Amino acid sequence: MRLALFTDTYVPDTNGVAGTLHRLSNQLNRKGIEHLLLTPQSVIEGNHAATARSVTNIPFFLYPECRIALPNRRSIHQELKAFQPDLLHIATPFNMGLLGLRYALKHQLPHVISYHTHFDRYLEYYRLNSIIPLYWKYIQWFHRACDATLTPSQETLNSLQSKGIQRLKLWSRGIDCSLYSPYKRSSDIRTRYNITAPLILLYVGRIAPEKDIATLTLAMQQLPEHMQSRVHWIIVGDGPLLPKMRMQSPPNVTFTGYLHGEELAVMYASSDLFVFPSSTETFGNVVLEAMASGLPVLAANGGGVKDLVAHHRSGVLFEPGQADALIREICLWGDHMEQLRNMGIEGRKLAEQRSWDHIFDGLIGDYEEAIENRRRRTKNRIITA
Repeated sequence: MRLALFTDTYVPDTNGVAGTLHRLSNQLNRKGIEHLLLTPQSVIEGNHAATARSVTNIPFFLYPECRIALPNRRSIHQELKAFQPDLLHIATPFNMGLLGLRYALKHQLPHVISYHTHFDRYLEYYRLNSIIPLYWKYIQWFHRACDATLTPSQETLNSLQSKGIQRLKLWSRGIDCSLYSPYKRSSDIRTRYNITAPLILLYVGRIAPEKDIATLTLAMQQLPEHMQSRVHWIIVGDGPLLPKMRMQSPPNVTFTGYLHGEELAVMYASSDLFVFPSSTETFGNVVLEAMASGLPVLAANGGGVKDLVAHHRSGVLFEPGQADALIREICLWGDHMEQLRNMGIEGRKLAEQRSWDHIFDGLIGDYEEAIENRRRRTKNRIITA
């Protein structure tokens, strides 16, 4: 199998799409599957085991950390012609993905599209609701001829199905339970950030409207005094709302910027409750990272996250966008630490069932099925003719 992978985001971008595709590339290398990675130029750093083709790019206005590629169609088509892919995997619906789609349609090649982001829900937070019908018309066109649309959660699959998208398959996400582990809990976090409060509440993610930072900030401000004195917030991440959030936050908040690898794993394991207000996730990678770290989760009951968190078993789900509901749950569970710890233990057990190897083996099986089904249909057309 020779695979061409098209994406507008890749490492070192800090988002779930980039991280997942980087893991996929590494897995393909381990399996000996030759692949050509086509991605914006700013994200190629150092040596990469895959054959990488980078192109010039500009920031995406809703998500500046992601890039809109400006590819030279002719040169990339020539490279694809020389590479002779058996299958195209299109991971983003923007310029790079559109180039891949047009090549697949022109040459009648099997292609799968992975759906990673609920941009329609993002548009609501940016007050661009009028664009949503146009977005769905484009997505329906973009997916109409693909051999499979891969979705990261059942919630996302159901959402796309309601919009008429067909040939849907579940491609979930795994977790590295050796990196993210409750055994990495350390008191050094308290020393480093001068934390004396008994409870550390952690948020990890982009500081942006679509993550419902407004609800999180309001909850931080309006916690009752008896609970305010018992908690310390740690906010891991960056984004356009960071300056505003800093100004509006109470004194018991520490902002770290983005953390990665071992440093992030220690932060998860050393906290007491993971708070995640976003209801726009197609999956929720940071939620699974928290669960693997033995950290109980308090999350909005929306998007792909609700497929991960077993309510009152591995965490607690609250009504999205309701700061008062978030405050109520923090106050309730802050007085029941033993039950919280039990939820963390259960979350770890659930995370241990999500092996990346198993998930990527399933994806490669979907690739093979797409290639075989396309060959069968082509053969049948020839026979019929």
